[in-house]
Amino acid sequence: MNPSRRVFVQFVAGHAALLRYAGSAGAQGYPTHPVRVVVPFPPGGVNDILARIVADKLQAKWGQPVVIENKTGAGGNIGAEFVYQAAPDGYTLMAAPAPPLAVNQNLYKHLAYKPEEFVPMTVIGSVPNVVIARKDLPPNSLSELIAHIRERPGKVSFGSQGSGATPHLTGMMFQAMTGTQIIHVPYRGETLVLNDIVGGHIDLFFGNVAAVKSLYRDGKVKVLATADAARSPDLPEVPTTAEAGLPGLVSTGWFALVGPPKLAPSMQAGIADAVIDVLNMPDVREKLRALSVTAGGQSPAETAAFIRRESERWGAVIKKFDIVVD
Repeated sequence: MNPSRRVFVQFVAGHAALLRYAGSAGAQGYPTHPVRVVVPFPPGGVNDILARIVADKLQAKWGQPVVIENKTGAGGNIGAEFVYQAAPDGYTLMAAPAPPLAVNQNLYKHLAYKPEEFVPMTVIGSVPNVVIARKDLPPNSLSELIAHIRERPGKVSFGSQGSGATPHLTGMMFQAMTGTQIIHVPYRGETLVLNDIVGGHIDLFFGNVAAVKSLYRDGKVKVLATADAARSPDLPEVPTTAEAGLPGLVSTGWFALVGPPKLAPSMQAGIADAVIDVLNMPDVREKLRALSVTAGGQSPAETAAFIRRESERWGAVIKKFDIVVD
């Protein structure tokens, strides 16, 4: 290599290293004031609980308040719009399930945000959904439930956290696969759905096992099947949908942490590393296990790829079963 070229290569390498250092240094002082984590659904649900577990640990780790704000409505769109419009400085983040990140763009004709432009940090965790029935509903198995609904078209109801939420889509899949007709009753949060199914005001809920296992153990609801490839360790006596005769009904809820568009890569990496460290803490993993949640901890690149796959998967489901927003 001639001397002039060697000098040029050394200059480029040094300049690149300086830029990397500068980008990293820009995130080193973070955070210097409170960080806001928006949960686009009401307090009390698994999304909210997971966000608070992570926020408490981040607050101790960073030495700054990490505040959860519940901005609800429109299937998660209101909270998502707020974060989408926030300054890309790392002080406004969103902990959300699938709808505002991988579903709503397939359901709504017009959104005030572009889900693909959120900057992903990591998946916080995932949990399988189950087929839940009010305790005094006659069926005691999935096959009995299908027969019961077929005898009463349009008279059996199911609740969800709102149009476009995973339980809503799962209920629509169930109808399409079984040729049944059930009434969708949208709520503003998971806790409200569970309150009404325990109270006998609605019949079914395709919700997650974490939210319902204590109610099931107390005999307040029935769980007829687990919508996953394997039985839940928390409900080992409950068959999978495949074992119960409906193998195509597979539905898992998940929750991811993202930032607003144009968040700097150095900031994205720093926040992701901090959250992944939290998710790897033994006491955090134990808390998640107690909720029947499988801890995440994927890298930002892996999280981005996962969300893309989920968007494609749910988009195909929505198209195949002609699911529309109520």
